[in-house]
Amino acid sequence: MLISPEDLQKVLFELFVKYKFKEEKANLLADVFVESTLDGVSSHGINRVPLFIEYVNKGIVKVDAELEKVASFGNIERWDGNLGAGILNATKCTTRATDLAKIHGMGMVALRNTNHWMRGGTYGKQAANADCISILFTNTQPNMPPWGGKESRIGNNPFVVSIPREKGHVVLDMALSQFSFGKINDYKLRGEKLPFHGGWDDNNELSNDPNKILPKERGLPIGYWKGSGLSMVLDILASVLSAGNSTYKIGTKEIETAISQIYICIYPKVFNDKGMQQKIIDEIIAFTHDVEPINPDDNIYYPGERSSQIRIKNEEEGIVISDSIWSRLMKLKEYNV
Repeated sequence: MLISPEDLQKVLFELFVKYKFKEEKANLLADVFVESTLDGVSSHGINRVPLFIEYVNKGIVKVDAELEKVASFGNIERWDGNLGAGILNATKCTTRATDLAKIHGMGMVALRNTNHWMRGGTYGKQAANADCISILFTNTQPNMPPWGGKESRIGNNPFVVSIPREKGHVVLDMALSQFSFGKINDYKLRGEKLPFHGGWDDNNELSNDPNKILPKERGLPIGYWKGSGLSMVLDILASVLSAGNSTYKIGTKEIETAISQIYICIYPKVFNDKGMQQKIIDEIIAFTHDVEPINPDDNIYYPGERSSQIRIKNEEEGIVISDSIWSRLMKLKEYNV
């Protein structure tokens, strides 16, 4: 079905208020879920809302939780999310990191005890809109085998880098698995196979079938052993710097919660050479664009470019939403809390 961004925002706002979020928080939650969906990332937008509400009902996401600063060391701070909604905590931590960067040139916020931030690129864009470079990452439950292993012991630990640019921000948002599990589920909902191998099946064979990968969540690391190593390093950094849970500790829980995240922001204006910075970025993008594609019908994109184009199309034509997801949302709205 097709729905306008405005109507979707209204539906989600009313839904979150129904589930006891204060109006300010409900509005922010709705904005972020709609933004991700507008950018073509339904897997971490509208498709995640039913699961988010399920976690609210189970008490995994604490509706009334407030973010709390627990330590401060100049431009470095530790915060505790107190198991609040990941979107709300991530938005505030990004704001704090950009504020610190504008005071010190660089700022870092280490966050523990939070929940899934949904689409990490949201906070990369937020930082870029505040004229800051960002490096952001989170750990997760174990959902990938370390290279050469059979059982999942490492997380697909999403990693985000954003760079402010006048002609369109550069925003890299990637899981360390070849496909995020939200994306794999997106293919499942559409009844499609993955375009490349995405994980292992029960026979320890690489597969592109979502139905064979999702039950045990054994994702394929990007770059094989390289992605496996990077996953471990990001997990160590997030856990040590936040004094929070590691992927190992998160995996001892029945449901993924109380995860650890890092928000690093840099304020490039301190160098007072914005013109040169923008010229360098534009040169790199132009050089990359100017390559003959293997498939003549393909386009070459810089990180974040394609989602910006999808957003324009969806704003003009409306957002396509899975009928099954919409049906679940309507049932949640009608349910007596």
